[in-house]
Amino acid sequence: MINIFIRTVILYMVALFVIRVMGKGELSKMDPFQLVALFMIAEIATLAITSPNVSVITGVSAMMGLLLIQIIISVLSIKSPAITNIVKGKASIIIEKGRVNESEMRKYRITIDDLTQQLRIKNYPSIADVEYAILEANGDMSVIPKPEKEPVTKQDLGIPAGAESLPMVLVADGTLYRENLLRSAVDEDTLKRRLASDGITDYSQVFLCFVDENGVIYIHPKTKTSPGTNNAISQSQESDMQ
Repeated sequence: MINIFIRTVILYMVALFVIRVMGKGELSKMDPFQLVALFMIAEIATLAITSPNVSVITGVSAMMGLLLIQIIISVLSIKSPAITNIVKGKASIIIEKGRVNESEMRKYRITIDDLTQQLRIKNYPSIADVEYAILEANGDMSVIPKPEKEPVTKQDLGIPAGAESLPMVLVADGTLYRENLLRSAVDEDTLKRRLASDGITDYSQVFLCFVDENGVIYIHPKTKTSPGTNNAISQSQESDMQ
C-alpha cells in the first residue's frame, strides 16, 4: 500500500512537470499529436503505478523520452510547414465565399447537421450568413460572417471609444490579489474607499470584487459577514479611475 502511494506521488509530479513543459497548448484545444502524447503519458503513469514489474524509474524515463520527442517534433514543426501538416494536420475550408464545399465535407465526414450545429454554436444560425467557415486542425470551427452580418462596432456608429483595460479580479473570497491590483487602473486607496461606501471595512467581508475594462468596480459581499448588505452585485465608477 505504501509502495503504491509513493509511486503515485512520484509519477503524478513527473506527469505534471511533463505536461507543464509541453506548453499551454496541451491544456486547451488539442490537435491529434498532442492528444496522443497525453494519452501515452496517462498510460505510462498507470502502468508504472499499478504494475509491480514496471519500476518507477522506467515510468519516469518513458515519460521523459516522450517529452523529448514532443519537444523535438514541435521545434521541427516551427521550422517546416510540411512537418506541421503531417503531425498536426491543416485547416480546411468548409464554406468558401458563401458556398458549401461538398468535397471537403465528404473528406472529413461532416454532415449538414454537424455543420449547422457548429454554426449555431458560433451564433450564426443560417448558412446564408456565413462567408467562410474553416475547420481548424484541432477540430474547432472558425466562422467569418458576410460583411452585412458582422456585428456593429462603436466605430461603425461613430461613438468615441475610450481606452480600455483588461478586467481583473481584485478580491476573491477575502483575499486581495495585489498583482491584479497593480495591473488594473485602480489603486488600493480607491478600492478601500469603494468598499467603505458599501459598508465593508475588511477584505474578509468580500466574496468577489472585480474591475471591468471601463474601470467600473463590482462588489459582491459575503452574505454571512454582511447581513445588512444587498446581495446583488453593486457597481461604482470613481472619477480618478478614468
